[in-house]
Amino acid sequence: MLNKYARAFFTRVLTPFAAFLLRRGVSPDAVTLIGTAGVVAGALVFFPRGEFFWGTIVITLFVFSDLVDGNMARQAGISSRWGAFLDSTLDRVADGAVFGGFALWYAGKGDDNVLCAVAIFCLASGQVVSYTKARGESIGLPVAVNGLVERAERLVISLVAAGLAGLHGFGVPGIQVLLPIALWVVAVGSAVTLGQRVVTVRRESAEADAAGPRGSEATS
Repeated sequence: MLNKYARAFFTRVLTPFAAFLLRRGVSPDAVTLIGTAGVVAGALVFFPRGEFFWGTIVITLFVFSDLVDGNMARQAGISSRWGAFLDSTLDRVADGAVFGGFALWYAGKGDDNVLCAVAIFCLASGQVVSYTKARGESIGLPVAVNGLVERAERLVISLVAAGLAGLHGFGVPGIQVLLPIALWVVAVGSAVTLGQRVVTVRRESAEADAAGPRGSEATS
């Protein structure tokens, strides 16, 4: 739901920065790789140690590369299938690092097996939600559904909650409860989104299969 509006807003905001990078000879692929490396480092260095505030700051600095690289490619007129593939693949790596970092915290010093399992479910369900759309499109279906919790929502909900929970280390009492709540929200929302996409693919595939024979007869 956030993708439609947030992407349009941040694309306008980041266009001058993207143009600046192009003038300096930076390629969109380099931005994609550096952004992913920054997100992975921020998540796996800080989150397993419970340093959620600083981890979120580092991740936020790099996560916008997902918008900058595409903006650069469009401005330079070099959009390609390879760039789209690389961007989508590394998005999955970054997402896995974020929720993997949460899982490592709860498996270690966070000492909560239930929340560790919830974080792992968020990681896995996020990957499957993305796969269902990609697989549906690969067999010629539009997968025309806006899921309840897509990638943008997963990241915003979890990172905002993590950043605020990190303020507990600065003396803000009780605020650390926000992260567990956010993980449960993302887990439930991802499960609903997965269901939405599966139902949509099922309906679209049935419609396509039913229309196939009639389309063949019409052209014969």
